[in-house]
Amino acid sequence: MARYTGPRCRLCRREGMKLYLKGEKCVTKCTFEKRSSPPGMHQQRRRKVSDFALQLREKQKVRRMYGVMEAQMKGTFDRAEHEIGATGDQLLVMLESRVDNVVYRAGFAKSRAQARQLVTHAHITVNGRRSKTPSRQVRAGDVVAVHESSRGLTYFKDVVGWAKTQARPGWLEVDPESFTATVTSTPERGQIEAQVDTQLIVEHYSR
Repeated sequence: MARYTGPRCRLCRREGMKLYLKGEKCVTKCTFEKRSSPPGMHQQRRRKVSDFALQLREKQKVRRMYGVMEAQMKGTFDRAEHEIGATGDQLLVMLESRVDNVVYRAGFAKSRAQARQLVTHAHITVNGRRSKTPSRQVRAGDVVAVHESSRGLTYFKDVVGWAKTQARPGWLEVDPESFTATVTSTPERGQIEAQVDTQLIVEHYSR
């Protein structure tokens, strides 16, 4: 499957904000703070921004934040349209409910990219069964955990301290010592920190 392999800081510069794509390095060693201008030769050129450009940037911002490809993003949007409530809010709720995002929010990974790798390498279980699908949706009551055979790995021994210090959303209950995270409720828009204008995304896909 296609994926972006270039500099992560370039994506932050393109979107004009820190997307925290590199985990701890985004706090301790971030080049965006030194150079926040958009990438490219003509970055300083002033030009009028069209409505389409604004809509595209919001959509790309969310895509890059959650690490999903365009086909996945469009598929998630199509499903969100059939849910009760604002389509934009439901889109974010679905993205927030992905297994890889839960692993990241629980503190078992320092970035969503790292969390996605842990899932695909079968280190993560959902309700006691291994899950290799990062896009799998979790529901209230589901228990996401590190597989018992993986807990002895050096990585997970080191990540316990990180998990204990991370702020967690109200819909997630985490026990770092037992490497488990329980989804206590469905995420709500107010609990999702993503600073995006979901209406622009809806307008983009509704063209």
